[in-house]
Amino acid sequence: MKIILSNKYYYPRGGDCVHVIALQKLLEEHGHEVAIFTMQHPENLPSNYSRFWPSLLDYSSRNPGNLKESVLRPLFSKEVRNKWNDLLDKFKPNIVHLHNIHTQLSPIIAEEAWRRSIPVYWTLHDYKLICPSYSFLRDGKVCEECLKDKKSVIKHRCIKGSLIGSLIGYLEAKKWSHAKLEKYTISFISPSLFLKDKMEEAGYLAAHITQLYNFASTEKFKAITEKEDYYVYLGRISQEKGLNTLLEAAIRKPQYKLIVIGDGPMRSNLEKKYAANHIDFLGFKPWIEIEQLLGKSKFMVISSEWYENNPLSIIESLALGTPVLGAAIGGIPELINAENGRLFKAGDIQDLSNQISEMMTISDWNYQKISASANIRFSSENYYNELMSLYNKKIDNS
Repeated sequence: MKIILSNKYYYPRGGDCVHVIALQKLLEEHGHEVAIFTMQHPENLPSNYSRFWPSLLDYSSRNPGNLKESVLRPLFSKEVRNKWNDLLDKFKPNIVHLHNIHTQLSPIIAEEAWRRSIPVYWTLHDYKLICPSYSFLRDGKVCEECLKDKKSVIKHRCIKGSLIGSLIGYLEAKKWSHAKLEKYTISFISPSLFLKDKMEEAGYLAAHITQLYNFASTEKFKAITEKEDYYVYLGRISQEKGLNTLLEAAIRKPQYKLIVIGDGPMRSNLEKKYAANHIDFLGFKPWIEIEQLLGKSKFMVISSEWYENNPLSIIESLALGTPVLGAAIGGIPELINAENGRLFKAGDIQDLSNQISEMMTISDWNYQKISASANIRFSSENYYNELMSLYNKKIDNS
């Protein structure tokens, strides 16, 4: 089978990118031919198809030409359309599988594939299709106004506090309405039940949405049973991840060491504000180091205050047999039960502080069982089989 995977970035930038890179490897291991469609970026992985990729669109640039493209590309880009069609002509795919494509690439690629009767599948990594700012957040708090009225994104300037940015987001949502996207897409793949429910609440048909949890590579499933006296945060250091709440709780517990793995816009300020002997900021780390740090920790904490979808960090933690203390928000509770972790009220410093103390003192976790159970739910082979069933079923019925 010949499959095009499309994501706006093609390097390990975030969970969507890591997923696409891992999915490419998984498909190729099973004998499929895979092409990548992304935009140009200096950190992109090498590819035989890079000549088909449209130019980099950097929304932080003040270049006048870039400003024009920033307005036009989410709505219609001749460059994206032409290069995409060139790739379709050259590669002749059986399947197009989209991921995060809005804004930098745009759903024009779904429309063009549909025009050629190529089956389109779309894995959802956030809420962009139903929330123009993608996150259901306003001023750091959950907001669902756009489920009913997309003009709310302009009213509240939800996209980076910018009127222009928010207007573009609104126009993008109107241009690529859910009626159009359902028309172009055979099936949306939702990595969480929570996101699936939100899509249906926004008017998408349940029959067009398949729930399928993300996966971790086979080599990541190995329980590390020798734990050390610390806990870990693994993820992006940004507002929606609840780092202020976590660090406020951690600062109250100097007897317990916290290791923060990851980078992001808030790192520098938080390092200064919460400078303490029992809190270590390590920055970005490759998996070979994460594996040991996360695997030997008493537990991992995910303190998010937005509607997390299906966090890879939780899957990776459970794969190593490390329990998870998670905020009870979004898709997080779907992944955590009494055998592999605990939940706390999102944004509640005291509840989190209490749960940290409890998690540090629990000594009877079955680390082998945590890893084995995660392998059943999140293995790459299970994911592959479910994905092939979806591809083949839809192709047979088309």
